[in-house]
Amino acid sequence: MAVARRAVELGVTLIDTAYLYGGGANEELLAEALHPYPEGLLITTKVGLARSESDGGWTFDGRPAALREQVERALLRLRVERIELLQLHRIDPGTPPAEQLGALRELQDEGKIGHIGLSEVTVDQLARARAIVDVASVQNRYNLLDRAHDPVLAACEAAGIAFLPWHPVALGEAGTNAEIAAVAAESDATPTQIALAWLLDRSPVVVPIPGTARMRHLEENVAAARVRLDSAQRARLDRLAAPGTDADGRS
Repeated sequence: MAVARRAVELGVTLIDTAYLYGGGANEELLAEALHPYPEGLLITTKVGLARSESDGGWTFDGRPAALREQVERALLRLRVERIELLQLHRIDPGTPPAEQLGALRELQDEGKIGHIGLSEVTVDQLARARAIVDVASVQNRYNLLDRAHDPVLAACEAAGIAFLPWHPVALGEAGTNAEIAAVAAESDATPTQIALAWLLDRSPVVVPIPGTARMRHLEENVAAARVRLDSAQRARLDRLAAPGTDADGRS
């Protein structure tokens, strides 16, 4: 709770959570820490995954009734009457997309959702979804060393859709990459800050969502916004992963 409160003190205006995170426990934690929410703070949550009754693992669940139930419970846990940005955690391959997105659109029409976002989608899935609902955001895995979703980012940029990269610091790989370490030393910054600064410089629609439970890491992450990369440094970092591939070279 102290970390969440400190984030707001430092000027963070978007906090990302999900039903997946502890079966809603993170939503309750944020409400306990921050409610009543400061003006200008956006807490976005995600639905579309559910516990499997057979093994307790997480499975896709985009059935309209399930999505509605998860949204209703999220409203209670977050102590709000409207979730300003509600993201579909995954498109359920077992439920027609029109039914999933249609359910969210109905909740939007009822005033329980402000904007609708998607997570882990392809360019084609994004285009099909936009034919059904207005898409405000996309949350895909993307970072300096993993750019497999470059085409999705380009589509978001063209449409003015916010792109929220998860795992924005390459799962710690940034700290072991020699080129990133060199740029960090030149910039009096940490490798994590360089990875975040590169993302912030990558596109005006990019909103990184680094996660942490430690005050020190939170303050390090926020300070990345003050790091400025020159053109030569950006070029060196750009060469670390070919566009459209991840750190292992997979397309």
